[in-house]
Amino acid sequence: MRAVIRRNKQLVCDEVQDLKPDQGQVLVRTLACGICGSDLHALHHMEHMIDLTSRANGGMTNGFDPTADTVFGHEFCAEILDHGPGALKTLKAGTRVVSIPATLTPVGGVEMLGFSNNLPGGFAEQMILSEALLLEVPNGLPTEKAALTEPFAVGAHAVAKARLDPNSVALVVGCGPVGLAVIAGLKARGHGPVIAADFSPRRRAAAELMGADVVIDPAVENPHARWEGFGVPTARAAQNMVRMMGGSFGRPVVFECVGRPGVVQSLIEASPAGSQIVVAGVCMETDRIEPAIAITKEIELTFVFGYTPEEFAQTLHDIAQGVIDVSGVVTGTVGLDGVAQAFKDLGDPEAHVKILVEPGLR
Repeated sequence: MRAVIRRNKQLVCDEVQDLKPDQGQVLVRTLACGICGSDLHALHHMEHMIDLTSRANGGMTNGFDPTADTVFGHEFCAEILDHGPGALKTLKAGTRVVSIPATLTPVGGVEMLGFSNNLPGGFAEQMILSEALLLEVPNGLPTEKAALTEPFAVGAHAVAKARLDPNSVALVVGCGPVGLAVIAGLKARGHGPVIAADFSPRRRAAAELMGADVVIDPAVENPHARWEGFGVPTARAAQNMVRMMGGSFGRPVVFECVGRPGVVQSLIEASPAGSQIVVAGVCMETDRIEPAIAITKEIELTFVFGYTPEEFAQTLHDIAQGVIDVSGVVTGTVGLDGVAQAFKDLGDPEAHVKILVEPGLR
């Protein structure tokens, strides 16, 4: 079968070995798979990513070799083709499904799809998934929307980790795919007002479509200037005065969705005293903060990653029910032969928001 392979830090469309499902597994046809920001970074910096992962996990990387052939793709919707031995076959062949991008193996291991040497991710015509992890796509939900379950679950998780109260004001800094997912997650849970900030006109427009209440170009206006207008004093002295007078205000929560050096420190300095900064942007470089400023302002830093199975399932439900409206998020579609160019196109924030790979598209 055909697949797009990361080989020698290049993307090559080539033939790979046909797949056969093992115990508890299913063979699926990939219908659509999103290109994630982590894919863009991994193309040229996979070795560094795996080194960081190894350090975070005590040296454990499940034996993954970042220099070997890898088929990316972990944001997918697929169709069941066949079942492995002993399968319950609760979902029949032809059923459209999504899944957390992890496949259980008979020997008890886990292959992380998109970052595996043994199983291909979604940039391949077929994949091997675990029957126990499948979620059926509800009838009527288009494939391209179902494929967005995984990236929007990331936003749901970030929101779940935020200590928002009913009167909280949220600021989302960076409106790429992660920031958009956070905005969607906030609005899906009824939180607001939500301020969104990004230098890109296209991303600001997407943030508005996601439901952001205020959208700001930081080149024109400092987004932190809006806190007072929403009733949130920024200085600790002013906050104490409000409390002494019997008043109250919502907790300020800032979502960092940029993932570049210096951003966390800038938010520590600019955010209101007592803010929680939820760091959802994945910075792959060594960064620097000044703890004394965060301590003086009692800033709370919360780092988030991924999602829980429950959040993944709830996100699929929210998209299917229209609680999260992902219309307009997908701005391009390519077949396997167009993946390499799509990676280049996504380097320009004005060109696209999200590109889906459809392996059956010629």
